[in-house]
Amino acid sequence: MKNICFLINNMSNSGGTERVTSIISNELINYNYNVSILSVSDCQKPFFNVNDSIKIFSLYPNNIPLRKIFTNSFKTIWLLRNFVILNKIDTLIVVDSIFCLFTVPALAKLNIKHICWEHFNFKVNFNTKLTYLARRWAARYCNYIVTLTKRDKYLWEEGLKVVNAKIVPIANPVTYEINENMASMSHKRILAVGRLTYQKGFDLLLDAWADFCKKDSEWILRIIGQGKEESSLKLKAKNLKISDRIEFIKATKSIEYYYKTSSFFCMSSRFEGLPMVLLEAQAYGLPIISFDCDTGPSELIEHNINGYLVQPLNTKLLAKKLYEATRLSSYNYEQISDAAKNNSQYYKIEYIINLWIEILDVERL
Repeated sequence: MKNICFLINNMSNSGGTERVTSIISNELINYNYNVSILSVSDCQKPFFNVNDSIKIFSLYPNNIPLRKIFTNSFKTIWLLRNFVILNKIDTLIVVDSIFCLFTVPALAKLNIKHICWEHFNFKVNFNTKLTYLARRWAARYCNYIVTLTKRDKYLWEEGLKVVNAKIVPIANPVTYEINENMASMSHKRILAVGRLTYQKGFDLLLDAWADFCKKDSEWILRIIGQGKEESSLKLKAKNLKISDRIEFIKATKSIEYYYKTSSFFCMSSRFEGLPMVLLEAQAYGLPIISFDCDTGPSELIEHNINGYLVQPLNTKLLAKKLYEATRLSSYNYEQISDAAKNNSQYYKIEYIINLWIEILDVERL
């Protein structure tokens, strides 16, 4: 049996990266792999459920900031190398390209398959040269780079001079069975889900919602998530006088209820990889109104067919499209809802896991 290990920052977090890592890990157990997850920071308990047979390890005993991990780079490399040797790891899947700065030297001269799993997109570098350097190393020294979209595969190939790794686009899977529950306009709820951070653009969504509320007095915006911008977002909602039209809800494992009782899904991100929440929303038949940011939305949303794409960062247009969507006839709403649900079938876990198995079972390049 092959020993597969996922390296991630911290499985205690509640983001999409941690969620999809748990999903793929759990599914691989069914295909005769030994699976483990190595958190760089201490992981007392994963936020999302993982199979009991999956071993959870921590590289460092404490939940330390990322900058300290870089300060202790030589120690990090040494700990990683010792871990993969001691645990006889056959394949290491790096769940964030930045960690390739450690895994490339740690795996040097070891016969271990090395896979970089990119969860953002190549254009996103967080204003740091380290991210670009990590991607250069990944492209040169990893066996595979897994991107979430075909668009990001292209960005990697165009953005780097030397690409020795094989770049394979594998989308995130739908996490739920395609739901038979019919979406309905009668809920009068618009759902938005994600970490309350700059990337997710909830500040932009509040601006759009304030404009929307000038024309509408019935619909409610649900924002599910938590993060460092929570207080500032609530204050902004208060200043915009829209607090009574917004429900702020903490991140929850029981999110199905909110998909089932919402009418639309809205995404206001500044940038993405391939948002799992869009796949989940489509599985529940929710039409999506989203900024057409790099990357992901345009690969999932066919404008005016199963949802709506809006010029990135344009809050006026977002408000306009939200208003138009909430005024759809029942017939048009059902058509778009059905199209959204049909699109999600292409991302079933049975199909996605086979793409992973194809690269896991190939001998090292």
